[in-house]
Amino acid sequence: MFASAFSRARDQALAVQGFSSAPVQAPARDIRNTVGNIPMEWYQDFPHVGYDLEGKRIYKPIRSLDELDKFLDKMENPDYWRTVRDKMTGADVKLTDEQVELVQRLQRGQFGDVRFNPYEPAVDFFSHEVMIHPVTNRPADKRSFIPSLIEKEKVSKMVHAIKMGWIQPRKPKEDVPSFYDLWAQEDPNSVLGRHKMHVPAPKLRLPGHEESYNPPPEYLLSEEERLAWEQQEPAERKLNFVPQRFGCLRAVPAYTRFIHERFERCLDLYLCPRQRKMRVNVDPEDLIPKLPKPRDLQPFPTSQALVYRGHGSLVRCLSVSPSGQWLVSGSDDGTVRFWEVCTARCMKTLPVGGAVKSVAWNPNPAVCLVAVCAEQAVLLVNPCLGDKLLYGATDQLLDAYVPPEEERLQPVQWVAATAEEHARGIRLVVQHGKAVKQVTWHGKGDYFASVLPDNGHMQVLIHQASKRWSQSPFRKSKGQVQCVLFHPTRPFFLVATQRFVRVYNLLKQELTKKLTANCKWVSSLAIHPRGDNVICGSYDSKLTWFDMDLSTKPYKVLRHHRKALRAVAFHKHYPLFASGSDDGTVIVCHGMVYNDLLQNPLLVPVKVLKGHALTQDLGVLDVAFHPTQPWLFSAGADATVRLYT
Repeated sequence: MFASAFSRARDQALAVQGFSSAPVQAPARDIRNTVGNIPMEWYQDFPHVGYDLEGKRIYKPIRSLDELDKFLDKMENPDYWRTVRDKMTGADVKLTDEQVELVQRLQRGQFGDVRFNPYEPAVDFFSHEVMIHPVTNRPADKRSFIPSLIEKEKVSKMVHAIKMGWIQPRKPKEDVPSFYDLWAQEDPNSVLGRHKMHVPAPKLRLPGHEESYNPPPEYLLSEEERLAWEQQEPAERKLNFVPQRFGCLRAVPAYTRFIHERFERCLDLYLCPRQRKMRVNVDPEDLIPKLPKPRDLQPFPTSQALVYRGHGSLVRCLSVSPSGQWLVSGSDDGTVRFWEVCTARCMKTLPVGGAVKSVAWNPNPAVCLVAVCAEQAVLLVNPCLGDKLLYGATDQLLDAYVPPEEERLQPVQWVAATAEEHARGIRLVVQHGKAVKQVTWHGKGDYFASVLPDNGHMQVLIHQASKRWSQSPFRKSKGQVQCVLFHPTRPFFLVATQRFVRVYNLLKQELTKKLTANCKWVSSLAIHPRGDNVICGSYDSKLTWFDMDLSTKPYKVLRHHRKALRAVAFHKHYPLFASGSDDGTVIVCHGMVYNDLLQNPLLVPVKVLKGHALTQDLGVLDVAFHPTQPWLFSAGADATVRLYT
């Protein structure tokens, strides 16, 4: 009100003094607002309030005062009462004493100009005497007393337009208030959002005959029933009152438990949480991923074909020759047995004097050599099976070794076999200082690696058979090593510790990738023949599939087994992989890796193979695929090796 009175007073005073109603401008720059006499509310959503004489925007001053700042300004600023906001420029203007006096005069209903005298003597411009003769004597026009034909024609046209509906009457403006009822347009029958989950309270049971003041005789309690009712717990009673009979309604006394029951009812309503559970109708079939049928993914092993019997204890490891004709197995009974695959006939038994932890047949088809882990040594064995030229050439290759002139310091000792050992097939003994857990060959058949879990920073050793040279590739330990693998096509070396799989580049001698297994304890490792995918088995019943081009985290985690996984394996040619577990089963899965890098691998479990009996809570200890056929070998704790075809 104060600001509007000020603007009216300013306009009136300036009009009296002969000035325009524009605000007083600073001499430096003319910021007169040129928008004219329009409602300034039009500019309330814009950052400016108008335009100056040059056509540039007049921006609103930055006003970031909240209510607290305004209150503090009101308390502390002595000129707060005489400060108004100019709507044309948006700036705060401090009124001068003359302007304040002008506003006060207008509020009292006085004239704005101090010098204006409203009581000056009136000047009689016109004489009060009525003249006899008119000033002009011209006769009146005819059109002054005859109706106009032009106006009549215009009116008739308008009437015709209104009748035809060409001219619509103006609708009166509805005065819509700035506030309105938010739920005025709501459908009273529709369920509001805040009440959708509300469940109405259960209603009380209607009174029955037993609550009547004159109930039938069968509802009244006898003395025995009354005594039994009094001895019962209140929660066990069918009725919480004793039915009584009164002669008339006037004789019924007040119910003594009325307040108590009302209070308990209110407590039930207040304390009982009631919510409607939204149940989604989902077809269970829609939740199962659409996978191809197993019969469309054949061939894969489906049934047990042969059982290789002969070991006296747990069969811990097995390996198949590159030709697929021979099978080697190692057991806790201290022997290594060589079998013919097609007949399950034991061709040779080699006692090694200790439990055999790992065996690995050389993958080079031109070499007939098997690496055997027995206690603290790795034995290189020529089984002398199959082609005489082949195993004869292998002996010639080993005998062609020429020792270097200078003795080199190595972490192991290479010892040639004695005559007795040579007759049994042993050619070389690589003596380690600690127990050897695993041995694995490089794809070309010259290098092999061994794992010694309790050997500090020298847990992994890499050996070259042709030069009888060994070395430790790592300076310090990154954790307890579980197993190692050579990459099939590239100079990479995979080392699995309890929780991680590290991929090292042997040429650059650096860490390339670190795969996170997402399991508690890695037990086994296998790599796809193409080299881009890795599977890990773990003791917490998980099989994790890594796509090394995709991520360092698992692409898929399979939990098909109920107990610890002991071994995993890929087939060299078919899209198959298998896992053996302590639950006595081998699960064969279809694992198709596509050439298209944008298409993810397809993993489908196709068969659960059973046959091994649980012994000492151990089931299947090792699995291996046939190199050319879709056959699977499994070694079990029941001292047998089984072939599934």
